Amino acid sequence: MLAIGTLAKRTGTKVQTIRYYEQIGLMPEPGRSEGGQRRYGSLELDRLAFIRHSRQLGFSLEAIRELLDLSDSPERSCAQVDAVAQKQLHEVEARIARLEALRVELQRMIGECRADRVANCRILEVLRDHEECLSDHDRPDS
Repeated sequence: MLAIGTLAKRTGTKVQTIRYYEQIGLMPEPGRSEGGQRRYGSLELDRLAFIRHSRQLGFSLEAIRELLDLSDSPERSCAQVDAVAQKQLHEVEARIARLEALRVELQRMIGECRADRVANCRILEVLRDHEECLSDHDRPDS
């Protein structure tokens, strides 16, 4: 059995995060030692590793909850797991598209800046006036 600090080190997860996952029900309430300390076994270690890996892939806590529920019911259809993963893939692709647009915009701004003084800096001009941007990244409504 592992103490919470050992579990945290083995999984690279902060102790506070483990406690939070317990509070929101992603991690089960742990067993306790005679002294009242939390104790974790291999099942909890595996579950926390699953949660951590899912977070690294960008899954929301709600999606992770759904995936854990599905993994706890092995007789259910894998199509449900696929649907959760597909949704995450679409979100990642949308994020990549937004980041790509930002990269292009930054490259354009840098490429257009040929000023020798800050007073004439094209980058600062574009940052002052969102209408100068070619992409619509979080442009305020008019």
